Amino acid sequence: MFDKELVEKKISQIVEYLDELNPIVNDIPQDEVIKDYFKYHTAERLFQLIVDTMLDINIHLIKENNFVVPDDMQSTFIILGDNNALPKDFALKIAPIVGLRNRIVHRYDTLNKKTFIEILKKNFNDFKEYLVLIKKSL
Repeated sequence: MFDKELVEKKISQIVEYLDELNPIVNDIPQDEVIKDYFKYHTAERLFQLIVDTMLDINIHLIKENNFVVPDDMQSTFIILGDNNALPKDFALKIAPIVGLRNRIVHRYDTLNKKTFIEILKKNFNDFKEYLVLIKKSL
């Protein structure tokens, strides 16, 4: 059964994480974030929490709407795009955050700090757009 309250709770969690991450993304110079391990790791962790919570929402929407089961977590965004729960172009744009999340969580050597912060700053508003679009689809 679709649990709108669960999804709304997850949306609220993301809003809190975004509020916590906002000063790091918008107020602190990139070089300062990179040099300060506390700020940098805080950014990584909040990014992970945001993506994980988005995936929870995606999986719930896919399961409860009987959409095709995705092959991987990145595909959850694509499935939502294919089923008009998200605009297709936005789903394709945001889906790669799962790969970035995996690179951070599993400590793959393919990501340097500067690249992560640049991507985070450049795409920060995509998280907010995701929330607006998900609320519309509810």
